[in-house]
Amino acid sequence: MNFFNRTKTRSPQESARLLRDYLLRLDAPGSPETKRKVAEECSKLIASVKACLLGEGDVDASPESQTAVTNEVYNQDLLALLVMHLRQLEFEARKDVGHIYSSLLRRTLGTRLPTVDHIAHKPAILFNALHGYADPEVALNTGMILKEMLRYEPLAKILLYSEEFYTFPKYIEDTTFGISCDAFANMKDTLTKHKQMVAAYLEANYDRFFTMYNTLIMSSNYVTKRQSLKLLGEILLDRANYSIMTRYIASEANLKLMMNFLRDRSRNIQFEAFHVFKVFVANPNKPPEIARILRRNKERLLVFLREFHNDKDDDQFTDEKQFLIAQIERLQ
Repeated sequence: MNFFNRTKTRSPQESARLLRDYLLRLDAPGSPETKRKVAEECSKLIASVKACLLGEGDVDASPESQTAVTNEVYNQDLLALLVMHLRQLEFEARKDVGHIYSSLLRRTLGTRLPTVDHIAHKPAILFNALHGYADPEVALNTGMILKEMLRYEPLAKILLYSEEFYTFPKYIEDTTFGISCDAFANMKDTLTKHKQMVAAYLEANYDRFFTMYNTLIMSSNYVTKRQSLKLLGEILLDRANYSIMTRYIASEANLKLMMNFLRDRSRNIQFEAFHVFKVFVANPNKPPEIARILRRNKERLLVFLREFHNDKDDDQFTDEKQFLIAQIERLQ
């Protein structure tokens, strides 16, 4: 029987079931030609599943085909298999997988998000998408899938509360520029999209999180250091993170770190550090050790700030700088 030249119209369920079979065949022994044909058939079946969800050309998908193929995707565990076999798929098929994920994640059933529930019960799907950063050939494809999943708080929470979250620095530091930026963007989404959930996590895991995060701030890579400082400022200034901010700015080590960054060779690093440093100075209830460091360095800080980025055409920055100068001048 020839499995590669069947032309009869398949039902949505058949397409999904056959796709599972062909994905599993990608791992089977065989000649390069056989593997090529299997990959081609996978591409056709993936396109068919996509059409059942999104329609084709000017023809919208019917609700019946959407429901039928969605249920079979769950039954056949296709969300897991597609990510696991992404590297063996053809270029266009990889893009189609991203569209399938996006469509399924948006589907609702009353107030439920069934695909979110499905992945929440199979978190390896989420983690395998993150692990895709280790493979340059598919890293940006899996990164896009991960980004789609992180839009949903239950999935972002699973990642944030897992050990896997702490692999982000590896993917940010030890990969190419494009992959590093994509990994950082997804780490940022994990930390900023669902504010109350993240605030609770940071409060409960403060020491572990900032021990990890300091490795990014101290990175020898300019882009990583700058992005990390900028994100730190955003995290600390978010109202949801007030208790985290007050704890962070009570630390002598953190203040000294930001003062060192103010003297960095890069003006951009200096600028991002300024937006963290200003929180220490603006705090009306400075702990004694913080006030002592600022008093001890009062004159040097005033000289420094009066000359700091005077060429920057930014009214808000200028106002903030003048406010800090006034606060430091008042230190007794």
